[in-house]
Amino acid sequence: MVQNRLQQIFREIFADDDLVVSDAMTADDVPGWDSLAHINLIYAVEREFAIQIADDRLASFATVGDMREHIEELSGVH
Repeated sequence: MVQNRLQQIFREIFADDDLVVSDAMTADDVPGWDSLAHINLIYAVEREFAIQIADDRLASFATVGDMREHIEELSGVH
């Protein structure tokens, strides 16, 4: 399930084993989610799901749910 795998990635990137990821979550909701963390997050997502997220799509993710839906579209995994 994409949501569970995303949660694990977020916990690793933000070094917070208690972080609970939701579709409505934004960068403002996660302490330490800055531009460098965002790059690391995207890289980890691409590696985990064996996908390539186009640069023009990166800025279109307003929420974690937007990211999850795009991952599902690219990977075929739900």
